[in-house]
Amino acid sequence: MKSHRLTLIALALTLAACSTADDELNADGKVVLTVAMDAGLEAKAIEAFNARVAQFEQANPDVDVKPQEYTWTAATFTAQLAGGTAPDVLTVPFTDGRGLIERRQIADISTQVSTLPYAKALNPTVAKAGQSSDGKQWAVPIAAYGQALHYNRTLFTQAGLDPDKPPTTWAEVRTAAKQIAERTGQAGYAQMTQGNTGGWILTTLDYAFGGRTEKISGDQAESTVDTPEMAEVLKSLRAMRWDDNSMGANFLYDWAGINQDFAAGRIGMYVSGGGNYGNLVTQNGLKPADYGVAALPLADKPDAGVLGGGTLAVVSSNAGEKAKDAAVKWIDFYYMGKLTNQDAATADAKTLADTKQPVGVPALPVVDRATYDKQQEWVKQYVNVPLQQMKPYTDAMFGQPLVTEPTRSTQEVYKILDTTVQKLLTERDADIAALLKTADADAQATIGRG
Repeated sequence: MKSHRLTLIALALTLAACSTADDELNADGKVVLTVAMDAGLEAKAIEAFNARVAQFEQANPDVDVKPQEYTWTAATFTAQLAGGTAPDVLTVPFTDGRGLIERRQIADISTQVSTLPYAKALNPTVAKAGQSSDGKQWAVPIAAYGQALHYNRTLFTQAGLDPDKPPTTWAEVRTAAKQIAERTGQAGYAQMTQGNTGGWILTTLDYAFGGRTEKISGDQAESTVDTPEMAEVLKSLRAMRWDDNSMGANFLYDWAGINQDFAAGRIGMYVSGGGNYGNLVTQNGLKPADYGVAALPLADKPDAGVLGGGTLAVVSSNAGEKAKDAAVKWIDFYYMGKLTNQDAATADAKTLADTKQPVGVPALPVVDRATYDKQQEWVKQYVNVPLQQMKPYTDAMFGQPLVTEPTRSTQEVYKILDTTVQKLLTERDADIAALLKTADADAQATIGRG
């Protein structure tokens, strides 16, 4: 009897694992599709999003789209998925794609994606972030970036610096930061340090100085945090923090916090993704005249490169078959159409421009360069961002060597490095050699488990 019960339980579990999610239908029999909308958007941005929803529903009358404010965090997604509170369509960082696929926390939409007209024209470097081990495209890369140096043109001018000639070396960054701090009283340069962003930016600087934080050989991963290049990065930061006093007083910045203070004119320079202008304007009230962005300075070393990453559009594993079909149509319409189709590109640009949202923010292409250039021409009449102030970045963004983010236990290692940079910036006598030795051992233990 006991054996029979165990068999039935095992069979039930097997059937549950093999079953597919049911589609949710509204009273009119339409497929209900919940789609993520960035949390904290200003009224005009929400208006623009809702306008796009209306356009999609007009073209797809069998789908009822429900926008849901949502911010991705890896730490909460599993519980949200289990509780059915995650939207059907959401966006995640490149670094989380493979893990979500392996754990089957997102739906396999490779069949639907394969029918898209540009499926084979995706940039292979970025497409890998959304592929399973057998090469199927479970997630769609919708945005890619290379890190850049963002700077406040107004603070540059107040400090006696030329805003049209931002730093091109890290020595120049240090000099400019010191001058800004001394002449304006604001932080000349600021650094993210928490919420895994400290490790993200520290890794960015390590790449820029010619280092890497991991070495992959087949299935084996080795932490390479403790290197001369990373030591050089920490020495540079320590000099700005303790010798020059040019980094302000906040050493617990995350991405949202540093964006807020930069937009408010309290930071002269910081490092983040090159396409960050839209967030700074729509969610942080940046004055366009204050904004400048430049190519990330690279050390004169063979392996120096720009950390690149991006965003994947994924579909929750809770979505039913009809919802999966609708979800890929939404991804194509909302995220990809504006990059690959002239009518969609101009419609999207017009909608954004009509609602005073940024149009023309530079971004690395998720498709080929020719398609990107075409798209820029299609939307030229609607561009409302200060492109001239972005030339120090756009003139160089395609020519800089891009290096993908670390692949093993990425966010966990970033968290370890959060502690490293926090200690460096808050403890005057922090021992760099000891910090790196500890971080390297912790990172190796973490990627060994991954």
